[in-house]
Amino acid sequence: MRFRNLPGAFARNIARSRGKAIVPADHDADVDAYLAETGLLDTCKPFTMTSPRRLAALGQAVDYVIDRGIPGDFVECGVWKGGSLIAMRHRLTQRGDEDRVVYGFDTFAGMTPPTNEDQTDGESAASMMDREKDDDGTWLAVSRDDVAANVRTVDPELARVRLVEGPVEQTLPGEAPEQIAILRLDTDWYESTKHELETLYPRLSVGGVLIIDDYGYWRGSRQAVDEFIEAGNVPLHLVRIDQWAKMAVKVGA
Repeated sequence: MRFRNLPGAFARNIARSRGKAIVPADHDADVDAYLAETGLLDTCKPFTMTSPRRLAALGQAVDYVIDRGIPGDFVECGVWKGGSLIAMRHRLTQRGDEDRVVYGFDTFAGMTPPTNEDQTDGESAASMMDREKDDDGTWLAVSRDDVAANVRTVDPELARVRLVEGPVEQTLPGEAPEQIAILRLDTDWYESTKHELETLYPRLSVGGVLIIDDYGYWRGSRQAVDEFIEAGNVPLHLVRIDQWAKMAVKVGA
């Protein structure tokens, strides 16, 4: 696989995932240039908490699967305000790809209850939720209607976006597409991440891109991913996007 025709930051990550030797370059300059060229930051900033590096990596993942002809739709689990859905849909439109569908899976009612595995390095998720929850008892809740309104900024008719409501343990795999080209996991907790990997990774096309948004922040997410890899069922090597997020390209069934 050749990488010279791919955007710099994403190409270097892909090269690492395939064990290739690469020459370090100015990642921040690459990110700034890409975001300016595509308008992704301006388009998505009101609707996302992800870093510029993660946003650029997502846009470049869209470019990558288009350029390589990787088949499948795009799936995000845990959408919050819809920023990453908007990024993927925005870039698909820019690239003239109007065939793929972008799926967003979320409770649209806030985070589900965490388990004992779900902690940061200094605090349990349960205590954090209890401290920061809204007056109605939810945490980070954004309704489906609000997310739909946000996504309509790039897809007015929601023609190529599907928003699936409910805990992923109930909606997956039944509501997911049969073939996936980009799989972005951002539900944070151990149980949900484990279920997503077990049900959706088999549907990720060879050459497809897996992104774990909070691998470096939430222990539960990291534990679920590590256990999935250590089970020995998949040749999966994660590489770093930024302080928290990691990604991989599926190289085999």
